[in-house]
Amino acid sequence: MFTILVLILAAAGVAIGYGLYARTIDKNIIQPDPKKATPAKMYMDGVDFTPASKNVLFGYQFKSIAALGPITGPIIAVQWGWLPAIVWIILGTFFIGWVQDYGSMMMGVRRDGDTMGALSYKLISPRARNILMLFLYFYLLLIMGAFGIAVGKTLMTNTKVPFGMISVVLMGILAGQMTYKWKRDIILTTIVTVVLTFVGIWLSTQPFMANIFSALYGFHKVEDKVVSPTWFLGNTQAQVIGTLLVVIFCYLGSVLPIWSFAQPVNYVSFWIVSFGVLGGILGMLIWRPGIGDFPAFTTFTTASGPLWPMLFVTIACGAVSGWHSLVSTSGTARQLEKETDALPVGGGAMFLEMVFATVAFMTATVAWGSFKGYQDAGGAAAALAVFSKGLANFLSHIGVPQDFGTAYGSVFLTIMALTIMQLAVRFMRVASAELLGDAVPAMKNVHVGTIVALLLTLLFVWVIPWLTIWAAFGAANQLMAGLALMLVSLWLMSEGRKNAWTLYPSIFMIVTTIAALLFLAYTNFKKLATPNITTQAFLASLLVGIIALVLVVAAAVLIADGWKALRKPRAKEAVEKV
Repeated sequence: MFTILVLILAAAGVAIGYGLYARTIDKNIIQPDPKKATPAKMYMDGVDFTPASKNVLFGYQFKSIAALGPITGPIIAVQWGWLPAIVWIILGTFFIGWVQDYGSMMMGVRRDGDTMGALSYKLISPRARNILMLFLYFYLLLIMGAFGIAVGKTLMTNTKVPFGMISVVLMGILAGQMTYKWKRDIILTTIVTVVLTFVGIWLSTQPFMANIFSALYGFHKVEDKVVSPTWFLGNTQAQVIGTLLVVIFCYLGSVLPIWSFAQPVNYVSFWIVSFGVLGGILGMLIWRPGIGDFPAFTTFTTASGPLWPMLFVTIACGAVSGWHSLVSTSGTARQLEKETDALPVGGGAMFLEMVFATVAFMTATVAWGSFKGYQDAGGAAAALAVFSKGLANFLSHIGVPQDFGTAYGSVFLTIMALTIMQLAVRFMRVASAELLGDAVPAMKNVHVGTIVALLLTLLFVWVIPWLTIWAAFGAANQLMAGLALMLVSLWLMSEGRKNAWTLYPSIFMIVTTIAALLFLAYTNFKKLATPNITTQAFLASLLVGIIALVLVVAAAVLIADGWKALRKPRAKEAVEKV
């Protein structure tokens, strides 16, 4: 009964949120014009500005915004109990998540596809551009570190995963060629590439393929345990090679034209992920597992910190995520064929991500039948394993073999992370070019900017523990959402449109996330005084603590300048009345 109830609540959230609230905002406030030329058509360059069908863009948008956040966030957050987690997933999306995604996309379209830096320069102040670029770079670095650890050091070291991921990439490249070079029908392209991708995932589970990667990773038995040799800083051969495979993928995603790699890879990935979500939901409906003694609420303060503000940054994507604003402005806004495509692409993809987060929530609760079952499966510290095994449990009830289901779940997770990371690196090299390009011309080179970003990523991946960097990423991510909503509010005000629907969510997100960053800075600096702390642990806490403070200071400057910009019209009106 619990399973059905949660799915009904999620469906109601989509029906009312998208069908009523979002459509009302779209019709009465934004008023998109299907005949107005979009940046994709006006500045078509075949690289970033490329008109695309809304069906392709929906898949691209969803896979560009949905990463590990809507998976790991709910699984970690249920440590506070299942009720706070599911309430934030549904209400966060309803009042804030889709608002940011859609608002950012329309702002980008109406502002000629400007980047966040250019938007902050025009809407806030000249210095806001540089401050935001600094903020963005550190924020994106946290994304790369958090996802890089999860993929390079955990998922890619599973010998049944790498070939499945390689299959996704190859089929994505094929989809790009079929769509844009060979002009094949999108239905044919989808069937061919998706079917071949599933064949590749099946091959990845076969012993001969696992043996190839076992040899590459140097796996061998030591006292009945299969281990990989340790190379440096506790990183094994498998972890180093897995991370380098991630780096190669991200390099290609950053430097190649978006139509040839990032967009089609994300499109194919969308179908792989969607079938997994659909299969999981069908399995739940057939199985209809209960929640057992899983508590609705455990305690206000857990190992991750107090419920407020930490729950709201633990569940990022799936409720609201600052990352989405970057995708919507600098990515999707430059590919929309018509303004009227923005709501189904931007708003629709966010509501689908809410459903996805709900499925992840279920893998942490009903998939194990009890709170103890969740903890025995690994709990918050092993969120990736909880999801892949939990999804396999659901899929087994529609006839999917457990071994394939677990491997599919792991490839699923890898796809979720890597398809975001390639875009994060692309945005990092754009941000570094805007921030340092005039002083250091070499940073304007796409290869140089990409390599610098990836070298910094390797430092974070090989030094900082996953849970430590995940909390910092979540806080920075949600603060980015608050700042993006502030920009949307300023844009709406500049056009004489109502902005309460974006301004109040902005205030909530900014206050909450600054509190979270200050909490993280305090706890990490406190760890520095721990007796006999290792060099690696000291460096990890120092890096996270410093970045948390840098982000708070940068945000404070942006908020101060943004507040002045918001008050200008009021001040002008007061003078005119006098």
